[in-house]
Amino acid sequence: MHDLLLLALLLAAVAIGWWLGRRDRQSTADQPGQHTLSRDYFVGLNYLLNEQPDRAIETFVAALEVNSDTIETHIALGNLFRSRGETDRAVKIHQNLLARPALTPAQGSLVQIELSRDFLNLGLLDRAEKLLENLINNGGDESQRQQAKLLLVDLLEREKEWQAALDVAQPSLIRQYDNIQRAAAHWLCELAERDLESASPSLARKKLRQALSIDGHCVRATLLLARMEHDTGHYKAELKLLKRVPDQDAGSAALILEPLRDAYRLLNDEQGLEKALQKLNEKVPMTSTVIMLAECVQRRAGHQEAAELIQTQMERAPSLRGLDYLLQLFQKDAAADEQRTLAILHHHSRALLDARPRFRCGQCGFSGTELHWQCPSCRQWGTTRPMTGRKSD
Repeated sequence: MHDLLLLALLLAAVAIGWWLGRRDRQSTADQPGQHTLSRDYFVGLNYLLNEQPDRAIETFVAALEVNSDTIETHIALGNLFRSRGETDRAVKIHQNLLARPALTPAQGSLVQIELSRDFLNLGLLDRAEKLLENLINNGGDESQRQQAKLLLVDLLEREKEWQAALDVAQPSLIRQYDNIQRAAAHWLCELAERDLESASPSLARKKLRQALSIDGHCVRATLLLARMEHDTGHYKAELKLLKRVPDQDAGSAALILEPLRDAYRLLNDEQGLEKALQKLNEKVPMTSTVIMLAECVQRRAGHQEAAELIQTQMERAPSLRGLDYLLQLFQKDAAADEQRTLAILHHHSRALLDARPRFRCGQCGFSGTELHWQCPSCRQWGTTRPMTGRKSD
């Protein structure tokens, strides 16, 4: 449908461009054949009617004059080629436009923006970067400079030039665009992780606090600060940070379960762990939390009470993970022949769980077994969370 609409636009532009060109060249007196469209126009129309859009486009391009009235049509045509994966052809069209002396400064900036998109699409990042930097420093209007900044930020992010991306984005883009704000917090987390690798914890802490000042919902920054407290043996401070995560993003609450358990164990505070898990389950109900809570109950009161807790949870919210854990508990009291049957069932439930993805991007649906702070598919930051529900949690 998009191709057909563009072809219709192109068809009209060919006629208009031809007519304008004829009007400029014609004398005051009528001449024979002055209203006859070029042969290319009718050839292209024939291709279009015979459902050969590719050949029709090529013919119309040859017939379409480049002037102030057809610049946008040429640009749209190049964009169509790029969207169809024919970026080389888009580059040719946009470069051909840039070579035209009749372009206004605004039109020249617009063509450069589209040519930058072509180079980004082809992976020619150096060429795209030079164009975009020139546009930002010497380009057209404010709107075009902002487009160039957004493209340059995207380019620098691809190159993992986190500080350079921050320099370009701050402060206007970060305030104006939610996705840039979220991304900027993660760029600071990336820089903080580099500082941690180079044994510069004070610099890392400063960047993580800056990340939280930019995006108070940045779970990653909180988890990194908690990890730093853990590594220095400040487990109470770690717990305080971990307990902030459900308020930052309830969908990420499952990420704190293991570090929460480890911190309480290092403090030798089993009762504190049980209370913390109860509060977490009241705030963000999850099977994973109930299973960890059942493990506490099992150590304190035995596996029968743990099984009762899981059964109660299963009646409220059935889940495969809950069933898997319940089968393990039932095996402890079962007779020898029943244990073999339960072992087989447990083997299959475990196989089903292992085959399930653990994380999913809320933006594009990409799923996998590892947590990616930046989705590998849609490249959005902070949109991937642990999967919960009957089949996953």
